[in-house]
Amino acid sequence: MPATLDWMGFAALSPWMQGVVVVLFSAVTFVVARYFLARGLTYIARRTRNQVDDIIVQHLHPFRFAWIAPLVVLHYFADLLPSGVWAIRQILLFLILWLALVTGNALLNAINEIYERSSYYRGQPIQSYLDLLKLVMIAVGIILSISLFTGQSPLVLLSGLGAVMAVLLLLFQDTLLSLVASLQIHSNDLVKEGDWIEMPAYDADGDVLNISLHSVKVQNWDKTITTVPTHKLLNTPYRNWRGMQESGGRRIKRAIHLDLNTVRFCDGEMIDRYRRVALVKDYVEGRLADVVDWAETHEAEACSPFAAPELTNLGVFRAYVTSYLQCRPDLHREGMPLLVRELDPGPSGLPLEVYAFTKTTEWEAYEGIQADIFEHLVAATPQFDLRVFQQPTGVDFRALIGPQPALEGPGVDS
Repeated sequence: MPATLDWMGFAALSPWMQGVVVVLFSAVTFVVARYFLARGLTYIARRTRNQVDDIIVQHLHPFRFAWIAPLVVLHYFADLLPSGVWAIRQILLFLILWLALVTGNALLNAINEIYERSSYYRGQPIQSYLDLLKLVMIAVGIILSISLFTGQSPLVLLSGLGAVMAVLLLLFQDTLLSLVASLQIHSNDLVKEGDWIEMPAYDADGDVLNISLHSVKVQNWDKTITTVPTHKLLNTPYRNWRGMQESGGRRIKRAIHLDLNTVRFCDGEMIDRYRRVALVKDYVEGRLADVVDWAETHEAEACSPFAAPELTNLGVFRAYVTSYLQCRPDLHREGMPLLVRELDPGPSGLPLEVYAFTKTTEWEAYEGIQADIFEHLVAATPQFDLRVFQQPTGVDFRALIGPQPALEGPGVDS
């Protein structure tokens, strides 16, 4: 029994009364640590303008750290118990040790976040060094834990550990790889449960259902299940769509192919017709004004229609598509790209590509928006004297050849 408690008359109490006093004292210690000290630290961190203390409090979890106070009190009075003193003291020391290690790891996370938010951060992370330090701390905690329950010196355990290291590496190679991979995936926030990942090497394309030590379970869109080894996430290419989901916009990147034979300069009748289209009226007027300004400054070359900035039906159609997309309330107009561009022409015509982002990331809504846009563009293309390109079909060849005489004879239906 601690000698410092003799003056309080604690030793004169019965064992049951001593146990009650110890439990009450540890409970009071826990209440003070949790509801006064921990809550006070949280309150002070919220009241200050400095973000450093907010980050430290957020990672350290003062309410969890407050559990160390009653454990220390119980360990101090463990000698009062008549039996099982050694086992209880070791258990209490074990809990104190791992609470301290968890708090230390949280402090390293706070240090990393403070560093990356500081003005000294230049894109050179220290996360890998802190992860290595975490592994060392965990290894030390395991050795000390074994030493607590076996009564052996940590140095003895370290000397015997080297003899079996080769065997452990051989037997638990996949486990060690998966353990390291799990730590890196968690610390770098590479994949979380609920993420949509796409890994062609394993035919995985769907939501992550579960991440365990050895495997990652993915439910594909066809409702099949694909299991990927955890350590393969570090050396196999894959795509995580979480960034798209968190951004609030999903990209539309699709082209409509136009027949190059239908692209031409606009004549008077075409210009008058395009002026009546509200979405391109300002564009047509602006281009005509450019033509007039150019003609006034280049009178000698005004007779050449190819020297002036003439108006084309393709340019008007491109302006129409841009204005049409900007008028749609389901597309992002600010913060994300929205443009219509011409790609390199080829055997399938001139691709006019739409590059925009929807305001929803839900698959069904996204496909509906994309379908609405291109259905409208396909229907609007003839209004600008253009034609959508497609490979010739049987109908085209039949129209080229002309009507064929009906066949007559036995076995031929009339």
